[in-house]
Amino acid sequence: MIKLIVGLGNPGQQYEKTRHNVGFLFLDRLVSDFGASWSSESKFQGIFSVCELFGFKVMLLKPSVFMNRSGLSVGKVARYYKLTPEEILVVHDELDFSPGVVKLKKGGGHAGHNGLRDIISHLESNDFFRLRVGIGRPVAGKSVADYVLSASSGKDAELIDSVISDCVGCLDELVSGNTAIAMNKINAI
Repeated sequence: MIKLIVGLGNPGQQYEKTRHNVGFLFLDRLVSDFGASWSSESKFQGIFSVCELFGFKVMLLKPSVFMNRSGLSVGKVARYYKLTPEEILVVHDELDFSPGVVKLKKGGGHAGHNGLRDIISHLESNDFFRLRVGIGRPVAGKSVADYVLSASSGKDAELIDSVISDCVGCLDELVSGNTAIAMNKINAI
């Protein structure tokens, strides 16, 4: 069962709609769709919510530290609530997938994603679930940093928004512990 969903992003208004903040956008959709609310939790260095998803109470976390320090916040919540890595879902941007492509997996490396790298370090494990939301790669000659810290627009923005909606509809299986079914549903989107 998933007890904590973490959305990765960077704090601050200037980053709100950027590709790198797709994890925050995902959690904002959950809070909006399920009628929850956010509160600032300094002990977790994050913005926190407890949301009822499909009959299950699930914690939501947006770290209020920058992406490369996300593990600090995730580690604090995991230790406080005595969560195992297998009870955590991290939603993050994925350069290797085109906009509109999403994949759910458990475990694996960080593939150069500094937020994942820090979470693995603080949890001392890579056995958490990851919802990898495709944002695509920049055109040749454009830096990856500039790309991920810019907003998607047009068709890309529509595809990302659509895939977030589709994934929210598949969370019932994941939060109830039917991870294989959830994986099949999400990976077929």
